[in-house]
Amino acid sequence: MCGIVGAVAKRDITPILLEGLKRLEYRGYDSAGLAVISGDQKLQRIRIKGKVDQLEAQYRLAPVRGNTGISHTRWATHGKPSINNAHPHTCKDQLALVHNGIIENHKKLREQQISSGFKFQSDTDTEVIVNALFESLDSKTDLLAAMFKVLKKLEGAYALGVINNTEPERLIAARKGSPLVIGVGIDEYFVASDVFALLPATQKFIYLEEGDVADISADKLTIYDKNQKIVEREIHISKSSADVSDKEGYRHYMLKEIFFQSDAISQTLNNRIHNNRVITTEFGENSNAIFSKTKSIKIVACGTSYHAGLIAAYWMEKISKIHCQVEIASEFRYRRSVIRDGTLFVSISQSGETADTLAALRSAKDANYLSTLTICNVDESSLTRESDFVFLTHAGIEIGVASTKAFTTQLVALFLLVIAIAKHNDLTEKEEEKLVGQLISLPSRVNQVLEHKDKIELIAKDFADKHHALFLGRGSFLPVAMEGALKLKEISYIHAEAYAAGELKHGPLALVDEDMPVVAVAPNNNLLEKLKSNLEEVKARGGKLYIFADEISEVESTNGMFVLNINNVYDYMAPILHTIPLQLLAYYVAVIKGADIDQPRNLAKSVTVE
Repeated sequence: MCGIVGAVAKRDITPILLEGLKRLEYRGYDSAGLAVISGDQKLQRIRIKGKVDQLEAQYRLAPVRGNTGISHTRWATHGKPSINNAHPHTCKDQLALVHNGIIENHKKLREQQISSGFKFQSDTDTEVIVNALFESLDSKTDLLAAMFKVLKKLEGAYALGVINNTEPERLIAARKGSPLVIGVGIDEYFVASDVFALLPATQKFIYLEEGDVADISADKLTIYDKNQKIVEREIHISKSSADVSDKEGYRHYMLKEIFFQSDAISQTLNNRIHNNRVITTEFGENSNAIFSKTKSIKIVACGTSYHAGLIAAYWMEKISKIHCQVEIASEFRYRRSVIRDGTLFVSISQSGETADTLAALRSAKDANYLSTLTICNVDESSLTRESDFVFLTHAGIEIGVASTKAFTTQLVALFLLVIAIAKHNDLTEKEEEKLVGQLISLPSRVNQVLEHKDKIELIAKDFADKHHALFLGRGSFLPVAMEGALKLKEISYIHAEAYAAGELKHGPLALVDEDMPVVAVAPNNNLLEKLKSNLEEVKARGGKLYIFADEISEVESTNGMFVLNINNVYDYMAPILHTIPLQLLAYYVAVIKGADIDQPRNLAKSVTVE
């Protein structure tokens, strides 16, 4: 979850570290810090509790300079947000270390080190690593050898960067379970948690593999695999732009990303459709052979991606006519599941580094699945490298922690997958053409829904002083309601829950009163009349309703019930289109409450720890 940036160069690298941290702040913003080795080989460190701009302000007051350094922005796991718990952690003013991940045996190591005379300055699991490294150093052992020795003692996940003032032109990096990339420059190298951090400095990247250790100096890079053998890793050229972080006039990244959904969907569809047919080979060269054998689908994901999977399950079973089961990755990996013959394992992740989803994929590869496919927004992520087949969503970098365009493009990708599989299950060309037509029209219809933003902003005023909210949906719109509730929770800190509307009378109705706003999604489908009855149950108990309805659903505003009619969306694209008003509702509520929308408290964009 944390963000790491390091560099070894023949120039002052502190500005690079600071810029990289700004770009990684979506990974955590509880505290931040940096350490550099100065020209006189002194280890200089700055740490703050708070965000990177506060670190930058501290740096301006007391600048530190050096050619070798590491930096970190933290999402707290072990130890509360504080200066003492901020990285980098040091030992004897000689070593400095940054860490992303969790060391599971840190208590045992801490006890051993205390008995050896070490005094701890923090509550983190990280400090045991830097102490162990110092303990391993002697006149015959350099930093690399010490790292190999210490890694054998660590249980858990880590991405590490460490510097030693007695070896001032050297940085050692290592990864297991947490991502790490190396940026390649001219007589300089960089290390970071992801590519985005380093785009202003380079377009060339090496993705470290599981168990890799990198020995980095300004003019030399040596990579060792998990067996400590020297290996060559391919250099990749990134096509991403360094300036994608511009808000382009929008108040927040989240708002920009909501309004860029039409473009993101278009990019996801680009070159995936020809003559109103899905190009199934976009899922992989041999995907058709796999799809022809697919009798069942297992979808595994977390958070918003899980909601996308739930919607896709309705599509898969109705259109493709095959069984589809969706599971939360953190639960799936810890139970023994029964695998049907011919089951395709599908993982979904925005970042491709979600720890639980990655662990689920790895367990699936050891099981009897037909094959594995990942739907992801980040090329060369761990998920994309380890899955048999890959479908990239091309949503572009999403900086707001609350996912918006990543979600809708995941749904587009999943719908393409549904069609691709259905073509092997008696889907006719005429039916495919009709389904593809819905996809092609989607970007313009998204823009039509966004035109209701002013009305939604007015609705948001009724939520600003509330502490709880209830979201209702039926069928494929229950996951839409779940996603709407999640967005409200994430950025406005209002407790919100989603329920199947038919379940109201089985408990949740007890919560309904005049202080509990109830949001319902009311598409014009075969469950509409059932939903209307559920809404009457809420009205009868004094609850105030906010209905996002299809314009031909004949649901009208009355006393205690506000109805916003959006465009006629009575087709498979309806869940996507009904999601957007809920995104806007959460956003405008958070604006009114003065919340930190792009960096909500206690959250991070990429969940790389269990």
